[in-house]
Amino acid sequence: MKPFFSLCILLSGVVAAAAQVDRYWNATPNDVNNLLKSMKGKIDTDYAMDVKSIAEVDTDPEKNPILYRSGHYNFAYTPAERKKLREYLLAGGMIIYNTGLGSAPFYRSAKRELAEIFPEQPLQRLGSDHPIFHAYHDVDRVEYCAGVRAAGYKGNEPWFDGIEINCRVVALVSRWGMAVGWEGAVEEEFQAYQPDSAYQLGVNIFSYASSMRAWARNAAQAMTFVDKEASSTDKVMLAQVVYDGVWRTRHAGLSVLLQTFNRKTDIPVKFALKELRLSDPSIFNAPLLYLTGHEYFELNAKEKTMLRDYLNNGGFLFAEACCGRKGFDLAFRRLMQEIMPTRRLLRIDPKNSLFSLPNDVRTVGVTPTLAADLGKNTTSPWLEGLDMDGHFGVIYSPLGLAGGWEMSQSPYARGCNAVGSLQLGQNVLMYAVTQ
Repeated sequence: MKPFFSLCILLSGVVAAAAQVDRYWNATPNDVNNLLKSMKGKIDTDYAMDVKSIAEVDTDPEKNPILYRSGHYNFAYTPAERKKLREYLLAGGMIIYNTGLGSAPFYRSAKRELAEIFPEQPLQRLGSDHPIFHAYHDVDRVEYCAGVRAAGYKGNEPWFDGIEINCRVVALVSRWGMAVGWEGAVEEEFQAYQPDSAYQLGVNIFSYASSMRAWARNAAQAMTFVDKEASSTDKVMLAQVVYDGVWRTRHAGLSVLLQTFNRKTDIPVKFALKELRLSDPSIFNAPLLYLTGHEYFELNAKEKTMLRDYLNNGGFLFAEACCGRKGFDLAFRRLMQEIMPTRRLLRIDPKNSLFSLPNDVRTVGVTPTLAADLGKNTTSPWLEGLDMDGHFGVIYSPLGLAGGWEMSQSPYARGCNAVGSLQLGQNVLMYAVTQ
């Protein structure tokens, strides 16, 4: 069966500054149509396209899977429109914002509105290893028109900002214009991608959106666990580390892991889950910290000092690069080197007792994306540890686990499958509470 893309182009709403209808929402009328026609001819796809106002958009993503909005000027949604878009996006939909000729007012408006729609999940720039840049073409480097350089951007990486919910981009903002490249009407003074780069990025966006929409339908059925032992007094606090950036990549995974661990083992310990910044002295009351993310992150000086003191005083840190993403991996390794310069993060011998209890883990199944890289569907367990005078004070997984805890790994994840993820996670918890 051919790939199929269904796109809904949004009519612009009200221009915030002038309170009038934005007449330039369709300044390049053939842009998307040209892209989709080219995709049909070159990668054998079918597509459907419609033009609607937000009032006409159905909150069921099956009715309008992908929304696309482009423009040059300020815009603002009403509270009711924000609520509708949030419901649609959380149900599995995706919205794409293209800045007309790199319009700063449109870009600022998109950022502001997404902050209103998802106050709990910050918009962040996507790293060049993000699957959206590799969904069909590998586009970690692009060609820009000279206008982008004139605007002050000197890099050659694509610039997309995204809101990610449970490892899925639900809202995408292109800082520089793509539409003129699809239209085939590029001039050097434009703040835009050159046509070949614009085309490849467009193909990738729709390939990614299509794959993730199919996955989201199944992921929505993944089980969630609620801690039913809230009144118990024999709890050990596990604190998820909050930092500036997207520190929560999956919303149910850690709860799933804790519940399955409690049910798997006979250890009379139950976990209570909290969320803390490393600058909070309460971390010293938490025997276990959990740190994860997708993209590069940085801690401030106080947070680094507190984490160093926490580890030197016997605390335990369990960290994971969600989806096996390189940005987080690079940031975490640099963090460990900075706060523990005399110690090294090394791979733990697969024969270590860590891999024996409560699960005997000799091999783990891996996700299809990782299997394609490895050339096989299984691998020996891969965890890394920071030795703190005879015990691991830090255990780190460079392969994604949290999606497996939710039994719904992203199709683009480089990680362990559900069984392997749960087994490794349970073993790390067992190590932490028995050392």
